[in-house]
Amino acid sequence: MIQLKDVTKEYDLPPGQPGQLVAADRLTLDVPDGEVFGLVGPNGAGKSTTLKMICGLLLPTSGQITVHGVDVETNPQAAQRDIGYLADLFNVYDELKVWEYVAYFARAYKLPAEKIDARVREVIAQVGLESKHDANVAGLSRGMKQRLGLARAIVHDPLLLVLDEPASGLDPKARLELKDLLRAMNRAGKTIFITSHVLPDLEEICTSLAILEKGKLLRHGKIADVMRSAAQTRRVRMRSAGAEFDLSGWLKSQPNVSEVQEDGTGVEFVFPGSDGDLAALIRATVLQGAPIYSVEEKTDSLEELFARLSTGEVM
Repeated sequence: MIQLKDVTKEYDLPPGQPGQLVAADRLTLDVPDGEVFGLVGPNGAGKSTTLKMICGLLLPTSGQITVHGVDVETNPQAAQRDIGYLADLFNVYDELKVWEYVAYFARAYKLPAEKIDARVREVIAQVGLESKHDANVAGLSRGMKQRLGLARAIVHDPLLLVLDEPASGLDPKARLELKDLLRAMNRAGKTIFITSHVLPDLEEICTSLAILEKGKLLRHGKIADVMRSAAQTRRVRMRSAGAEFDLSGWLKSQPNVSEVQEDGTGVEFVFPGSDGDLAALIRATVLQGAPIYSVEEKTDSLEELFARLSTGEVM
């Protein structure tokens, strides 16, 4: 659905400051159809710049971007027919009713006049604003305005949704409703490209992920693969059915096992070996008489990974 090939975006610095600011540094990325693809990085990493280039709102300094096979720079109108974009901050026209607001954008996207009324009703229902069909936009809550923004972004039935911080400012209930709505849109065939600072939400809904730092793409791929590749240590937890076996003491005596910690319900430790090495350790532990009933590998959450990224621990 989206292809970035060696994309760079540079900005001139203010007078008196030599050089240029590189907001995107030779980005190469493929986003397949049907993905919910998350773009993660600290403030200033280049996320919003990347989204705007994908939508044709900014031109890259060099490189090529295609959406559904269409070059965004050379044929922006054709590419934008397949894109629904929701910016971090977007304007709503308070004096309009909900249906008028959506109809306005339906006309802006040049939908056939005879189809607009039916499409407006369909989209308003899709985002859960049926009860607000005739309400003034000014009276909507923050979460409802976010739904209205999504209605505006999908009114022309695009293949791709590009969402910049769509959960920003929403309360927990509204965030949950937004996640459910995005999942439903993805099941209906939409590809979704999204940034968010609410990282647990991204971890729950994304199928793939890219990590951006100072304009550079550090890692990208399926979310489980990205998390695994970024892990600095392999942390394992074993649980034993009986206290008669000194599991903690046994593990401390084994090579390559470190940072053994017992918390009463199990033992957690760091083990840098391969899957085969871990299987051998488990087998040896059981053969020693340990009544092991659970072994799990612990991984960082996306939030923990992001924290380490922001402090320069992950490169």
